[in-house]
Amino acid sequence: MSEGSVQQRQSQPAVPLLEEQRVGEILAAVPERRHWRYRPRRVGMVWRSRTFRITTVCTVLALCGLAILALVRDQTGTEGFLVGLGLAVLPVPLLMAAFRWLDRVEPAPWRNLLFAFAWGAFAAALVAILANSFATRWIATATADPSNADTLGATVIAPVIEESAKAAAVLLIFLFRKREFNGIVDGIVVAGFTASGFAFTENILYLGNAFGEDQQIGTSSVVSVTAATFFVRAVMSPFAHPLFTVLTGIGFGLAAVSARRRRFRRVALPLLGLVLAMGMHALWNGSASFGPYGFYAVYGVFMVPVFGLVTWLAIWSRQRELRTLSAELPAYAAAGWLTPTEPLALSSMRARGVARDAARQRHAAAAGGSWSSPYGPSSWPPPYGPGHWPPYGPGPRYGPAYGPGYGSAAQVRAHGTAQAKAHGRAAARTVAEYESFATSLASLRRQARRGAAGPDFAERELELLHHLWQRRDVAAPALAYAAQATGRLRPPYIPPAPGIPPLYQPYDRGHNPYRLPPR
Repeated sequence: MSEGSVQQRQSQPAVPLLEEQRVGEILAAVPERRHWRYRPRRVGMVWRSRTFRITTVCTVLALCGLAILALVRDQTGTEGFLVGLGLAVLPVPLLMAAFRWLDRVEPAPWRNLLFAFAWGAFAAALVAILANSFATRWIATATADPSNADTLGATVIAPVIEESAKAAAVLLIFLFRKREFNGIVDGIVVAGFTASGFAFTENILYLGNAFGEDQQIGTSSVVSVTAATFFVRAVMSPFAHPLFTVLTGIGFGLAAVSARRRRFRRVALPLLGLVLAMGMHALWNGSASFGPYGFYAVYGVFMVPVFGLVTWLAIWSRQRELRTLSAELPAYAAAGWLTPTEPLALSSMRARGVARDAARQRHAAAAGGSWSSPYGPSSWPPPYGPGHWPPYGPGPRYGPAYGPGYGSAAQVRAHGTAQAKAHGRAAARTVAEYESFATSLASLRRQARRGAAGPDFAERELELLHHLWQRRDVAAPALAYAAQATGRLRPPYIPPAPGIPPLYQPYDRGHNPYRLPPR
């Protein structure tokens, strides 16, 4: 080391080091938070905020909605826009009810479905109308043939753009709502809601333009352009757009049930579904160019059979979810988390409905002071213990317990009836939540068997078991009653003993003499 460097180091002031023995003294001298000179930097905290994400998504969708509605109104006029809006909204409840019925086993959260519908109606429709217009103008300029540009844009450009825009909603839910997207049914339902929203906005445009044509030529009868357009789009083919996008949803559903290690399959299946959706959409749009009967040929020979096949696949997938319940839940029944009869009731949609109705009737009767129960004959003292009222409080005959203002018998009865109905609805809601959690538990266990569950399988399983245990006292008796009331719980068959007439055979409880013995 040179002499100059030594002198430079000696000239620098010494920096004192903090000693460990002075920790208490140092911490005591730290100023209060409002006098801090240095504050922690929250890197990425804004993006992690759930409120910020929800606000951003709603703002983007709202802006897209305002933009697309303004464009449609500009093309159709105010009167045509209102007429198209009134007619386009008619098939929407039918489509939403159909897809919601299909999703009854493990219903998806409404926030996902509303997001999918809004994405299709606003974001996807805005992208489609802007991109299609630009592509058609470019083709017309490049080829100097406007009529050919319209045909090429409808059969080639529009299917690619529209199906890609609609598939984006399915992709977003698949990536950011993995726990709520775990099968073919989820893919079909999310894709169906997205396409229903897209078809809703597109119908406003087509019906509004048709109404404008009728205004120009002066027709307003049943044979008008508006009536013909409504018949083709809302009566003959309301499921056209949902049918196309459902193919993409099936691809994402198959990817969701695939093992995580099969990355190629998880990527290839959604892409394959998207390509099939584009091809089917192109065939449908190009049917008008196949001759005067091309539309009817494509509709009858291709669209209807494919619609029937997809419908069968959707119903089969729903029945498969019910079979998953009967296959996976007995393991939890054997471990004591469920009663032996619960898997039988949970794997039947009819038994589920009976359980909810029974819980509603039973707990409404208990809250109203009546001990008639659908679970069996009434008994006294009540099942809550001698001298104890149900957890909902005393029955309506104890009017003063409600406080002032309920002095008359009629007021007491009316208040008691309303309170009993409220408790009945609460019990039915508890059973419905129990059914939902049990379905999620069976689905999670099936994913674990296939290697599709994440590393947090144990934590998710424990959380679902916790939710089930909290609702067990209300749901278990209702499900047990439903299993027996719907015939899911059959008594064992006792074969006749040799040499004894059937009249003197042992009689087992619940025996039905008209039921044939198993073969």
